[in-house]
Amino acid sequence: QVQLAESGGGLVQAGESLTLSCAASGDLGSIDAMGWYRQAPGKQRELVAEITSGGRTNSGYSVKGRYAISRDDVRDTVSVTLSRLKPEDTAVYYCHVVVRSRDYWGKGTLVTVSS
Repeated sequence: QVQLAESGGGLVQAGESLTLSCAASGDLGSIDAMGWYRQAPGKQRELVAEITSGGRTNSGYSVKGRYAISRDDVRDTVSVTLSRLKPEDTAVYYCHVVVRSRDYWGKGTLVTVSS
């Protein structure tokens, strides 16, 4: 089993930055991809950003140019910083990791961006 512990959500003002962190634990071995998704009310879950074991990154269109993602393979953590936050970034953010081709999800952390 793999457990994911998320941190960093909360209430922020539009224009500010926010960093979300996720620590993986359990039966990990080599983690393939690590990243974050989000789901706003009434919308489908969408990719925020992810980073592979080789360091390749990918992001959703809505955060392009506003994100930075990093992972620490010693501590098995992944962090994403979103800048210039907008009210439409309000959502529940979920940590996501792929371990031996299996997907694992965190419980989610709420980010609310006020205008």
